[in-house]
Amino acid sequence: MLPFLKRKNPPLLGLDVSSTSVKLLELSRSGGAKPRYRVECYAVEPLKANAVVEKNIADIDAVAEALKNVVRRSGTKAKHAAVAVSGSAVITKVITMAAELTDRQLEEQIMLEADQYIPYSLDEVNLDFEVIGPTEKNPETVDVLLAASRSENVENRVEALGAAGLTAKVVDVEAYAIEAAFSLIADQLPDYGEDPTIAIADIGATNMTLNVLHGGSIIYTREQNFGGKQLTEEIQRRYGLSYEEAGMAKRQGGLPDNYVPEVLEPFKEAMAQQVNRSLQFFFSSSAHNSVDHIVLAGGCASIAAVDELIEEKTGTPVTIANPLARMSVSSNVKAQSLSNDAPALMTACGLALRSFD
Repeated sequence: MLPFLKRKNPPLLGLDVSSTSVKLLELSRSGGAKPRYRVECYAVEPLKANAVVEKNIADIDAVAEALKNVVRRSGTKAKHAAVAVSGSAVITKVITMAAELTDRQLEEQIMLEADQYIPYSLDEVNLDFEVIGPTEKNPETVDVLLAASRSENVENRVEALGAAGLTAKVVDVEAYAIEAAFSLIADQLPDYGEDPTIAIADIGATNMTLNVLHGGSIIYTREQNFGGKQLTEEIQRRYGLSYEEAGMAKRQGGLPDNYVPEVLEPFKEAMAQQVNRSLQFFFSSSAHNSVDHIVLAGGCASIAAVDELIEEKTGTPVTIANPLARMSVSSNVKAQSLSNDAPALMTACGLALRSFD
């Protein structure tokens, strides 16, 4: 087929299913060596309480309903999607294989040996692999990244998308989606040389994830239970509001004068402490004793001046994540809403980029 008659791959929706919402992002790309991206569609839809618990789908029907709503609100016509499972639901292992193996032979060999690396029956897992490149000290072998997740983690997401009239074309790992999105903001940071070490602290409603990248690749991931839900619950308790009212007040303001000094500031201090503690865990388990820069992502990154506090407490420069900063925006997208949500769209952005693989 002649190139100008060649069909384009259908666009992939980046769908980030978190504990409290579904975030949708659809991108288009133009240009060659230095591609330009445009946000075609975007929306965020809240999830019913406990529909997703600790990043596992507990209520497929509720998630499917939220997916239908977010698709309708975004105005997208796309039906294919990329979703992700959390790092804690995935086992990864770098193994070495003979360099001369074909892709087919490599797959057969990995399937034969996979039970050595995975603590579950192979009947219970979804498995994938990617060749990273030649082994550093042995040109006759290649390093292969092996990733496996319990089948239910993958199947629940595929089923929820199917019930919403969507097809899951890619099931990724959150950390690798964030790694992809980071490529869009790397040049917004100071030049730290060839192999900078960057920590991405993604603090959402219920979870904080620290991903550390060295030379643009993930080398460390740690998840812990901490997030904006704790601030909402403290507002609820302190001011006698329902959980929904507390969440609304947190976003829109109108709380008593003592809210900032007595509730918000202690939460910001707790955020800084959690980021610092996660970094200490990284330092103690690696050869690194510092990071060059911290990128703050997730819904909590939008809290006023929290970046300055974390910079002060850690002694490390901090930038608020915005992977969409240099993208143009379709006329049917509310640019201000998109800008407000940008720090929370790292995973959705990384997934949407899979359209162009």
